[in-house]
Amino acid sequence: MQENIMNAFTEQAKSFYSPLNKLSALMVENMEKMTEFQLESIKSYADITMSQMKKAIDVKDVESLRSFSTSQAEAASTVNKKIMEDAKSLSDLATDFKDKVEAIWEEAKPTSKPAEKKATKAA
Repeated sequence: MQENIMNAFTEQAKSFYSPLNKLSALMVENMEKMTEFQLESIKSYADITMSQMKKAIDVKDVESLRSFSTSQAEAASTVNKKIMEDAKSLSDLATDFKDKVEAIWEEAKPTSKPAEKKATKAA
């Protein structure tokens, strides 16, 4: 009898902690993805900035200033495009995370609800 109680307790603990373990693993995975995304974004924006700074140093006359102004417009366009791509990537990461969390919760739901059990007993 005591063994049956312990086995039931063990099974309940497994069913309770399993979704929590999955959520924890998902959180760590998501944090890794977000960190990687942020590091890549910082590097790309820093590369654009450094490139423009180097071009600014080369401004010596009117022609080089004109060339620099053109490159500034191109850089602004590149940054704008990058911001849009980053926003889409973040949105995709968030949607993927939400879908996985919902799947874990759906999987963790009990197969029958207590209200259904009561209704069955009453009938």
